Amino acid sequence: MAVLFQKFQEAVKTLAKSPTFARDPRHLQFEADMNRLFLYTSYNRLGMNADEKDADEIIEMANKAALPDQQKQVQENIHFQVKNVSRLMDDILRPDLENDANSSNSASGFQNNTRRSGLGLAIGRTASIQQPVVPASRPLTRLELSERLKDHIGYSLNIKPSQIPHKEAGNGLFITGEADVGAVVAFYPGVIYSPAYYRHIPGYPRVDSSNSYLITRYDGMIINAQPWGVGGEARERWNGFYLPEQSPDPSGDMKKSSDLIWRTLSKPLESGRRGNSGEVLERRNPLAFGHFANHPGKGMEPNVMVCPYDFPVSEQDMRIYVPNLVFGGEESVKMKRFGSFWFKSGGLGDSEAGGPVIRTLVLVATRALGDEEVFLNYRLSNSKRRPSWYSPVNEEEDRRRWS
Repeated sequence: MAVLFQKFQEAVKTLAKSPTFARDPRHLQFEADMNRLFLYTSYNRLGMNADEKDADEIIEMANKAALPDQQKQVQENIHFQVKNVSRLMDDILRPDLENDANSSNSASGFQNNTRRSGLGLAIGRTASIQQPVVPASRPLTRLELSERLKDHIGYSLNIKPSQIPHKEAGNGLFITGEADVGAVVAFYPGVIYSPAYYRHIPGYPRVDSSNSYLITRYDGMIINAQPWGVGGEARERWNGFYLPEQSPDPSGDMKKSSDLIWRTLSKPLESGRRGNSGEVLERRNPLAFGHFANHPGKGMEPNVMVCPYDFPVSEQDMRIYVPNLVFGGEESVKMKRFGSFWFKSGGLGDSEAGGPVIRTLVLVATRALGDEEVFLNYRLSNSKRRPSWYSPVNEEEDRRRWS
């Protein structure tokens, strides 16, 4: 397998420089990332029985396949892994309740949910909502679930003091055991905000002033992992509510006159989640710790990368193990971006061809991992002042990502 992985690594370096990629810098970086993910996740799916012919075929596909085809394959590869992990956790946690009426079609807790209207969200009013059923499960702790899952997938995750030598490193994410390249190492949990709901993010517009657990997908979806924290010790109804720490008023740092207009337009809105019973999620999910991965220190290299994963809502049996809520429910609003602003461009957005999805993120291994700290390239924007601890992995990639 080492020889085959070397072929894939060489293909990653070659394809990243391909002139067939888009000329728009931001889209160029997206295509390069998707190309890498196509290679890594396809390599992982080949498994231990892969031969050189299989590897050559995938590399050829990566050279020739259009971006939508590569995206589709990446989604299939990730979904294959997530489905396997969900099935394993279900086998570990689900008691033998085939004859219990509550177990029938109740794995996701969806059957008693009543969808909230967009108006209800806007004014903080909720229609009559039945409490979703919390499916019974074995009374295992998160640590016990983690150890049992490790017996099947070969690794577990731990949070402990980071090995990065700077005082702000805090805790980091560590993998115990072994994960192969292309493996889904962790979920990025939390509340998902589409551009239509940016103003509901706590602390808006300076959302990152007291929250380091925010991440943005290429499509503009923001995931706030701060409410998730370290998860919980049971499956439960979770509404994503939390009280953020108050940070000093940043207005003293706003020196441009245009910021006065920005502040006027950017008053944060109430969350509109009053009375929302949330969704039933497995808070013990032992892989829901992607937000604890640190940026590598100087001279270190990242060993995972983010991968957009659009979870199909139709997979109800898996829903309980996807550690994310969509702010605003399932409503999808079409948005267009003009400069720094997002505007509604019509009615409700179209669902994906295969039905509605939850736009999440997972962390994918870029090499074989074993008993080490997990590092993720944060790719902070170079248009803003970066923290003193931030050492760019690749300045050109940072520039393209935020162009």
